[in-house]
Amino acid sequence: MQGPPLPPELAQDGDLVIGGIFSFRTGQDYVVNTFQAIPEVRKCKNFNFREFKFAQAMIFAINEINENPDMLPGVKLGYRIYDDCGTMDILRAALALVSGLGGEVSDENCTKIESVQAILGHSGSRPTIALAPVVGRFHVPVVSHFATCACLSNRKEYPTFFRTIPSDYYQSQALAKLVKHLGWTWIGVIAVENEYGLNGIAAFIQAAQEYGVCIEYSDAFSSSGPPADLQRITSKIQSASSKVILAFMSHREIKLLAKQLFEQNVTGVQWVGSDAWITDHSLAESEGHGILVGSLGFTVSRVQIPGLEEHLRGLHPSLFPHSHSVRDFWEDVFDCSLKATATGRRKPCSGLESLRDVESPFTDVSELRFTNNVYKSVYSVAYALDALLKCEEGRGPFSNGSCANPAQIQPWQVLEYISMVNFTTSEGERVYFDSNGDSPARYELVNLQITNRGTMEEVTVGIYDASQPGSQQFIMSDTPLVWGTGHSEVPVSVCSESCPPGSHKVLQKGLPVCCYDCIRCPAGEISNSTDSIHCMKCAPEFWSNERRDACIPKEIEFLTYGEILGTLLASFSLLGVFLTTLTTIVFYCHKETPLVRANNSELSFLLLFSLTLCFLCSLTFIGRPTRWSCMLRHTAFGITFVLCISCVLGKTILVLMAFKASLPGSNLMKWFGPTQQRLCVVAFTLIQVVICILWLTISPPFPFKNMILYRDKIILECQLGSALGFWAVLGYVGVLAGLCFVIAFLGRKLPDNFNEAKIITFSMLIFCAVWIAFIPAYISSPGKFTVAVEIFAILASSYGLLFCIFMPKCFIILFMPEKNTKKHMFRKSNNR
Repeated sequence: MQGPPLPPELAQDGDLVIGGIFSFRTGQDYVVNTFQAIPEVRKCKNFNFREFKFAQAMIFAINEINENPDMLPGVKLGYRIYDDCGTMDILRAALALVSGLGGEVSDENCTKIESVQAILGHSGSRPTIALAPVVGRFHVPVVSHFATCACLSNRKEYPTFFRTIPSDYYQSQALAKLVKHLGWTWIGVIAVENEYGLNGIAAFIQAAQEYGVCIEYSDAFSSSGPPADLQRITSKIQSASSKVILAFMSHREIKLLAKQLFEQNVTGVQWVGSDAWITDHSLAESEGHGILVGSLGFTVSRVQIPGLEEHLRGLHPSLFPHSHSVRDFWEDVFDCSLKATATGRRKPCSGLESLRDVESPFTDVSELRFTNNVYKSVYSVAYALDALLKCEEGRGPFSNGSCANPAQIQPWQVLEYISMVNFTTSEGERVYFDSNGDSPARYELVNLQITNRGTMEEVTVGIYDASQPGSQQFIMSDTPLVWGTGHSEVPVSVCSESCPPGSHKVLQKGLPVCCYDCIRCPAGEISNSTDSIHCMKCAPEFWSNERRDACIPKEIEFLTYGEILGTLLASFSLLGVFLTTLTTIVFYCHKETPLVRANNSELSFLLLFSLTLCFLCSLTFIGRPTRWSCMLRHTAFGITFVLCISCVLGKTILVLMAFKASLPGSNLMKWFGPTQQRLCVVAFTLIQVVICILWLTISPPFPFKNMILYRDKIILECQLGSALGFWAVLGYVGVLAGLCFVIAFLGRKLPDNFNEAKIITFSMLIFCAVWIAFIPAYISSPGKFTVAVEIFAILASSYGLLFCIFMPKCFIILFMPEKNTKKHMFRKSNNR
């Protein structure tokens, strides 16, 4: 220590003494040490009622314990409370408490303990960080009621430190959950430039990143720093796009910043504060405090301490005649002077002043939060000392179950007992310390509002309890909130608006993850949640809807009777059946006429029947493909067309045979009579039947969902099964048609009265042209149009045969009956 120790500001003798360090004045005139003289104790200014109340709460708790016969019986607790501001003077006070006052040693007091059993304080993290490791060298416990820096949980650096307020680690977690709960993903962070602020924002940023919250800017300044730092931060707030600011600082820094922003007319900012300033009543007296209305922050729970108000109102300078702080407090409250001769503006105090007649922040016990922490700190030390003195030999915490010597209590022994403290207050609050010296984390969420009294006060709007499961840790009440932006709705502070379902986020280059563009999901992919990172592909049988937020079954496409194309093809098919039937009726009604008889009526009727089947088989291609319809459509088509071509081939051969038979000495007709004609048709058709049976047996056609052709549709089609079978059926039809065409072409110059060869040649030309064109059209047509092409080929070739072979005959039969006579036919033949 530099120089002799100064006496404490407030003191009371006792068998065991507890030390306390508070800062009744939180400001000071900063000076630079020259190192040429012993530094003097710096003068403090700006009286702080809250700190003074902390000290009185400590005195109240010690007096309450001394009056309790069940706790520390026969032992009187004393206290030594120092009032210092500035880290250096606070450290000086801590060393004084550890060293003792150093009185004269005599036989009567040689065993009296000079050092304190524990030190309560300080309210700030920075001074505590300075004093805790120094005091820890002497194993003296330090119990803080307000030092929240998470760094103090480091047991290697601060082995004797305890606190009755939760660590900033838990506060940072709670603040991160609050920011995420309110939808703020783009915020600014400002801190006081010391261990408390820097460690606090570091813990918050780490927790915030886990919840997807991005930090637009992070800066720090000190109340003792140059004005340029404050101006820099103000400019940064003005130019920032975020509307929410987390302030991890004490009431000194927030007052300076609020004043600066007020002077710059910066409004519309939502503040989120740490517990170091959010409940400080002195804010309401600072310039520009209106900017802080609507601020949100977590603080320790509010409780009631029975008897404390009576103790506070009973304070009088006569109880502490040597205390400068009590005198300054009294003069400040009553605006009078306690000195014998009043100087300046203040009148002399009458002596009748009483705190029972005034209302001030000092006597207000409606919002006891951190004061309760002081109360719990005193009781923590008291319970530890009580357990130490009541220790039974053999059950102690030390080696071999030994206990401490009550006449010579060592600090490390008190430290051991404090670490084991576990009790419940009269309010039902459980007090204990974990392995890091931290207390359970339970906060109230408060909102700074202007009350009916016109003052800015905190209103509880939620709770946070770290001991609960994750989903139940943070709960907001139904209490209406006031927002810093002045609006009734929750402020919006995001870098990019949320991406709606149907889109996904794509990060903007060089910016944090909260800044992104919303890109619509590609076709076939969806996102069914807000702010989706990826789009999910739909299952093969599903496709994305227009909004890209749900997978819907793909449209199933096949040629139906209900659509125009299907209706037209079915109509033409039925029309062909009707015309074929009509032709059959005409032929049947005139079957005895020369024209019908001359053209082999039996083959003509069989041809008409096969044409009817050809027209009808086209209907099997329309409608939903099934296992049976797939097998029927191709085989029916192949067999009916072979039957049809066989009849045409029979008629063609018959024409040639008839001409050859009309030559002298020819007897060919007996080899190609009606029986042979029927056998010819049956044989040709039977070959196709065998091909179809083999096809259906080995690898038959089957219904198939084609999901490759169209991405958004399913084409129901008939898979060929064996492509060889299909082309064998089709090729056989083509071979017969080609053979028929060749034979008809050879007989095209025969006499007219026998000659169907020209007509058959032309019909076969049409037939072959249709089916040759069908092959590329069939291969290249997509989806249901493949079926339509096949139906069109069937109908076109069928109509070609019907019109070319039968229409001229029907025309003669119906409209030129005079030509349908033997006389006319023979005359024409004779002319040839």
